[in-house]
Amino acid sequence: MSQGPDSWRWGDDLAVLANLLARGGMLAIPTESTYGLGVDPRSAEGVAALYHFKSRPLDKALPVVMGDLEQLKLVGGDPDSPELVELAALWPAPLTVIVPIERPIPASAGGRTLAVRVPAHERLRTLLLELGRPLTATSANPSGESPVSDPSMLTVMLSGWPSVIVDDGVLTGGPVSTIVQSVEEGYRVLRVGNVSPEWLRGRVTRRVFSAAAAEIPADDSRQGP
Repeated sequence: MSQGPDSWRWGDDLAVLANLLARGGMLAIPTESTYGLGVDPRSAEGVAALYHFKSRPLDKALPVVMGDLEQLKLVGGDPDSPELVELAALWPAPLTVIVPIERPIPASAGGRTLAVRVPAHERLRTLLLELGRPLTATSANPSGESPVSDPSMLTVMLSGWPSVIVDDGVLTGGPVSTIVQSVEEGYRVLRVGNVSPEWLRGRVTRRVFSAAAAEIPADDSRQGP
């Protein structure tokens, strides 16, 4: 029988998580709604394991959560980029923004853009800062299956994989993050989630508009949660 992953709770030894990430292992991390899978987005080994676990198409980039805006530099992004500066003022929030990066990294699936956010989960932000790195945050489930809010479900799901569950108890569930991209016409909403276009319109100066339905992913596997 495969051994299930260990659980890590707030205040436990941080070195356990740092060492696992350095070996290309996965963390199950709490987000604003459900658990996500966190690997170092720059780690080819970690990202490959994550794609394998999820049976995720290799051309679908992984979303990334950061402890603060400065961590964007670690994945080749510019915290002062025009595509980001106005939207970043709304963080922390379940608002994911697609930004340009200097060069492809494993999590960007060969592309030169990355979906990033500073999450509205205080303990997760603190953990990312203490680890000194951003992490991927795609939903903790094989592609096409339901997101997981109960960490006990992850014990079986991740059995046999080099992983640790960051146990924050049963999460509330709810909508995934909203995904926005800055384009010439304004801010294009690629996926409507926790943050509504109406909420955005009241807080930014540029036009906010929704993408055509065909442009919005049918599930959260492309960029969420």
